[in-house]
Amino acid sequence: MTENNSNASVSSSSSLNSSIPDTEDDHTIASILAEGNSQGRLGKRLSHLDSVPHTPRVNSEIPDVNDATLDHERLSIRLATYGLEELHMEGDGNCQFRALADQLFRSPDYHKHARKQIVKQLKHHRKLYEGYVPMKYRSYVKKMKKLGEWGDHVTLQAAADRFGAKICVLTSFRDTCYIEIFPKDMTPTREIWLSFWSEVHYNSLYANGDVPTKVARKRFWFF
Repeated sequence: MTENNSNASVSSSSSLNSSIPDTEDDHTIASILAEGNSQGRLGKRLSHLDSVPHTPRVNSEIPDVNDATLDHERLSIRLATYGLEELHMEGDGNCQFRALADQLFRSPDYHKHARKQIVKQLKHHRKLYEGYVPMKYRSYVKKMKKLGEWGDHVTLQAAADRFGAKICVLTSFRDTCYIEIFPKDMTPTREIWLSFWSEVHYNSLYANGDVPTKVARKRFWFF
């Protein structure tokens, strides 16, 4: 599941439909693409867990193969314990954005739009995030614009803020099972459920039996 950061590996079939303008309203898209949201039920399954306070951060060092294998086993056990299933995302460097797009728009194929909106949030609200980025902020934002660039916990916070969403993350970490990320200065209007394996990969989470069947992406026209 280790991802490749090469832009050359990104398939053109994953690109956002060019007929949809850059200024599209994500809430409009979400309302059109959503076909029954079962995610509200997931919160009840993990309501007894204490979430870890979220501090946005960039990606840390990727674990070695042995540690990553143990982490994956731990995550699998947690998924089974709480009756959750993953919709698996492609390991092309865009998995966080694919998982967010699946939860928001019911299609991982809209990952380019999700990334674009998150980068806009980072760019226009610099003061909210630059303290968490240990490099030149403009360079960080420029890097995040590139397809295949891994998302991190800073981009997750930006996603929560941009989309007004509470992001719930079931992790493989030994001491951090569950993380909740809230939008700043607003009440969340939706929930996003993700799994996170060993600093390596994100997937989209559903209750057992609710994982959608992948279908061809529909075209939508906005006037």
